[in-house]
Amino acid sequence: MNLEEKLQQLPNKAGVYQYFDERGKLLYIGKAKVLKNRVKSYFKFTPKLLPADKLSPRIYKMITEVKTLEWIVVPNEHDALILENSLIKQLKPKYNILLRDDKTYPYIYINLNEDFPRLEITRRVLNDKNIKYFGPYSTGARDMLDSIYEIVPLVQKKSCIKGKEACLFYQIKKCHAPCEGKISKEEYSKLVDEALNYIYNKNKLITRLNKKMQEYSLDLKFEEAMKLRDRVKTIEKSQIQTGMDLATNENIDLFSIKVENNKGVVVRMFFRDGKLASSNHDYIKPNRDDISIDIQEVYERAIVNYYNNEIPVLPNEILISDELEDIGDIEEFIKNRFSKKIPINFPQRGKKREIINVALNNCNELLRLTNAKEATSIYKQLQELFNLGKTAYRFECFDNSHMMGQATVAAMVTWEEKFVKSDFRHYNLEAKDEYSQMRETLMRRVESFEKNPAPDMWVIDGGETLLKLAIDIRDSFGVNLDIIAIAKEKLDFKAHRAKGSAKDIIFYEKDNKVERLELLPSDKRLQFVQRLRDEAHRFAITFHKKQKRKEDTQISLLQIKGIGEAKLKKLLLYFGTFDNIKNANLEELKDVLNEKDAMLLKKYFRSLEG
Repeated sequence: MNLEEKLQQLPNKAGVYQYFDERGKLLYIGKAKVLKNRVKSYFKFTPKLLPADKLSPRIYKMITEVKTLEWIVVPNEHDALILENSLIKQLKPKYNILLRDDKTYPYIYINLNEDFPRLEITRRVLNDKNIKYFGPYSTGARDMLDSIYEIVPLVQKKSCIKGKEACLFYQIKKCHAPCEGKISKEEYSKLVDEALNYIYNKNKLITRLNKKMQEYSLDLKFEEAMKLRDRVKTIEKSQIQTGMDLATNENIDLFSIKVENNKGVVVRMFFRDGKLASSNHDYIKPNRDDISIDIQEVYERAIVNYYNNEIPVLPNEILISDELEDIGDIEEFIKNRFSKKIPINFPQRGKKREIINVALNNCNELLRLTNAKEATSIYKQLQELFNLGKTAYRFECFDNSHMMGQATVAAMVTWEEKFVKSDFRHYNLEAKDEYSQMRETLMRRVESFEKNPAPDMWVIDGGETLLKLAIDIRDSFGVNLDIIAIAKEKLDFKAHRAKGSAKDIIFYEKDNKVERLELLPSDKRLQFVQRLRDEAHRFAITFHKKQKRKEDTQISLLQIKGIGEAKLKKLLLYFGTFDNIKNANLEELKDVLNEKDAMLLKKYFRSLEG
């Protein structure tokens, strides 16, 4: 069925549509209140099927590439918005904008119900009206909290207040020991006010930390001084420079976007009780460098991504720094999500316009810094080397590990400016040969794209065969993703690993074929890829050893005199896992085995802990 026939079959219902090129590559995902009306608006039908006249240059270029389309019908426009957002994160279409930063942010909170409350961190909404939240924070929450506890003698640990006598924190003057009644609730509340003032005024906190750092240096406590220095750097990095507040008690969220030379940044500022409580930012990168950024789409992605999470404190108003054509869809989404109508406004004068200008100034500064940094970056060099359509900034590297088929595992490491260890992943594998193991690993990763969107590039530890496998998997899912592979040179069908002679070969895609590339060992581009591969290998080996020890321990259970395979199966049937058997007490083991066998097992486990 050709494109024109497809267009005639579009339904008069809400849904999501997908455009594909002649090779079946996904170009664009969009949503519509009425699919038939929205999709047809991209085309004119006489004298023949062509892009409509009044399209933006970006959309006009896209429509010239469209050869077919598919659609998914949903009950309403709200569901269409959610599905569109989910599919874009999973598939990274060529002409859509992907904002990676859709995670749940941490908040600092304090429970004012308590007699002697503490500041803590949470990512969840806690159901209590007397809990006060500060945030969200993309970075610096833990550093801020640790710093405040360093200079304000609040109750330092949850367990402290439950104790009946003063502890070490009192002796080192970091707590006034409310557990022994050495401070009244009224006096303690003044300490809480001081701590909250530091949250609202980060410059004041930084000044106090710098003073404390000097005190440590004079006392020759250099390790403590260095810790404070690192905290100051993190807190400075996380804050927007502004000394203003709204002169009201309003809660306001602000989203400001700036695009320059097909590069963009979104700055978010969160005002609580009229004061700037926190801020963060994200860079915007199109899925190809030759595709322009649509500000309307970026605002939609940024706002929907953020409010699709649990939000402890909802704003009274959302401010944006551009006048948009249509914000009704986004307002309706938020209303359905939280059962509360929150207006989205574009202020043009007054205090709110002033804070918009502050946000835009920060956008300009962030773009200036990233442009200077990227001019000679390794990422640009890799783009030129592999002739990529876009610059890759986020990488995932995969490696497998096993020993004679035992404890077969895989590892994925993630790089974005540095190794992002919170995004590292381990996989226990069923497959036995190298090809099937990599297939199982990559399939499991692709299936998790909805929760954790695809990176810009995959790096495979392997040769041409495994690269082709990764390409096939990517194409079958329709994901927009660059892939390379790195492997040791093979001599006589074996990887040549003689010391000083091992040579790494890179394999990459070019014009739908796999090309082979040999770089000098001193080449910075090769060294960067090697660094990713080596970290994946280290991570895989570490996990493999852990799993191997676990398997060996379980096997050794069968070698204990009196604990045979039948008894082991009985134990596993009852406790579920080996760890549960190991952690069971004597009485619990006696529920399954006789007393002699139970004691034998406990003695065995104690010898392992040795």
